[in-house]
Amino acid sequence: MREPLVQVRGLKKHFPIRSGFLIQRDVGAVRAVDGVDFDVLRGETLGLVGESGCGKSTTARLITRLLEPTAGSISWEGRDIAGLSRRELKPLRREMQMIFQDPYSSLNPRKTVGTIIGEPFVIHRVESNEDRRRRLVQDLMEQVGLNPEHYNRLPHQFSGGQRQRIGVARAIALKPKMIVADEPVSALDVSIQAQILNLLRDLQRDLGLTIVFIAHDLSVVRHTCDRVAVMYLGKIVELASSDELYAHPRHPYTGALLSAVPVPDPRLARNKARQVLGGDVPSPTNPPSACRFHTRCQKFVEGHCDVEEPLLEVKDGGNVAACHYPLTDEEIARRVPTAAA
Repeated sequence: MREPLVQVRGLKKHFPIRSGFLIQRDVGAVRAVDGVDFDVLRGETLGLVGESGCGKSTTARLITRLLEPTAGSISWEGRDIAGLSRRELKPLRREMQMIFQDPYSSLNPRKTVGTIIGEPFVIHRVESNEDRRRRLVQDLMEQVGLNPEHYNRLPHQFSGGQRQRIGVARAIALKPKMIVADEPVSALDVSIQAQILNLLRDLQRDLGLTIVFIAHDLSVVRHTCDRVAVMYLGKIVELASSDELYAHPRHPYTGALLSAVPVPDPRLARNKARQVLGGDVPSPTNPPSACRFHTRCQKFVEGHCDVEEPLLEVKDGGNVAACHYPLTDEEIARRVPTAAA
């Protein structure tokens, strides 16, 4: 059993809503992340999936301390880093890096690629000699599939996939232990997505990286991640190994997400029961009581789901799910026909 690199307990992030012109006062809060518990095991790829606005990216920024948590603990190799100051965090920045979603806006357009990739060496005072730093940067460029001769080019002279490779090179420059990839392929063409995913897999194998992979494309997550955590409205509703989650989802929300994934086999597609979720995602400023999914759930039981909040518990098959009435094997077979094929 792998040991945890990161342990998150009771993590919350509430963004205050203020009103008033001269004197502002808090009138509410956006509960972007509202009490999540999970571990990131050393050497694994953990996927975070869910609809837009469910709190995936906020969770990523919290565990890397790019955002200050409202409450909860974040343990890095057994040390709680939730309350550390910026100065105390700086040595840890070398060990946790981030790849951002948009390769067009995450790179400084006024700096050359060599300067962008070499910046971590300067900030952390790893290599002050310019010639040696140039050689290190060119080695990194070659490692991620870029031409080292393009050292002095500007970001606008590269394609989207090449820009994302620049972001990957910058992230691995200091040989971190963990990389958080925030939807790193969502802005790229499908063929380029596969190249970037293969690159991340090869780098993980060669460098021993731990990866937190955030995405909304379930087909990408299935072939990339060892375990998957499904989020809904600031909460984790299911956590399981990738194979078990896709073959036997236990939470109704997970089943609804998987029922929307296209099936390439026409025979299986005809027999597949699709679940269309009714209504919109509730507002995170005023989430539903108890189970947050009960307003859209087909298994909703009045007086129970809207009164008692379900806890994350181990269900059949080993999945951890927060549901009073998890999906049965018969329901799974109808919604996810590939599991029964």
